[in-house]
Amino acid sequence: MSPQVTDALLAYLHFISIFATFGMLCAELVLCRGPLVAAQVQRLARIDIAYFACAMAVLATGLLRLFFGAKGVAFYLHNPVFHAKLGLFVLVGLLSVPPTLRFIAWRKRMKENEQATVTVAEAKSAARLIHIELALLAIIPLLAVLMARGVGIKAI
Repeated sequence: MSPQVTDALLAYLHFISIFATFGMLCAELVLCRGPLVAAQVQRLARIDIAYFACAMAVLATGLLRLFFGAKGVAFYLHNPVFHAKLGLFVLVGLLSVPPTLRFIAWRKRMKENEQATVTVAEAKSAARLIHIELALLAIIPLLAVLMARGVGIKAI
């Protein structure tokens, strides 16, 4: 396979992973409208697992592009825009921890008492963090576009 085709396929897989990650977060946001019953909490937990898998696919395909893409490691590692992009990705990942922990706690509560619900306030609290995650995630492609156009590269 030619380097151009390899690079194109890696970029494609990276983009698809990003779209899937964004989609999973949007699905979580839509479901975080309380009150929630057991079936909704179960669905939310499954979507959260899928979100994690998609985010890991973004990371994996990004690493593949870093090491096997056409631009090479030096292009990325010496670019502060790349570091900002990676930092935002990590921040989004860290912000996803509290909602995940809430979803786990909600599932546990539902297992202990099938009549239990998640209140509107609890769901809104998780939704606020998901909104922030989505906003930050939306900035990452802008940084990628800037980086692809040489922003952040210092002349040697």
